Amino acid sequence: MATKSLKPIKGTPNAVSTQTSITALKMDPLPYGRDRAHTIETMKMVMGQMPRTELVEETSDMLRYVVSTRVMRFKDDVEFLFDDETRQIEFRSAARLGHSDFGVNRRRMEDVSERYRRLMK
Repeated sequence: MATKSLKPIKGTPNAVSTQTSITALKMDPLPYGRDRAHTIETMKMVMGQMPRTELVEETSDMLRYVVSTRVMRFKDDVEFLFDDETRQIEFRSAARLGHSDFGVNRRRMEDVSERYRRLMK
């Protein structure tokens, strides 16, 4: 069975994804915890700690958030895909508008990844 995919990123420097072939925009997926349910709950706890973040969609294997940037209140889309086959969390974070975000999406996902790993210890 083929792994589900996240929405592709546009290739502009205002996004990151675990499922892109563009090296500068690629990040590593995160490992599962005990099981999918525990992993999803942990990620929801992490995202609940992030300011200006709203859960807009939840399915059995995906979480979608909208994050508003601090100053200009631009909207960024953040998605997590929970893959039971690989026991990994694939993710993407992308600005809806513009070209550069001065590294905001990468820093956000590095922070999310670090918080997630700390909770999983």
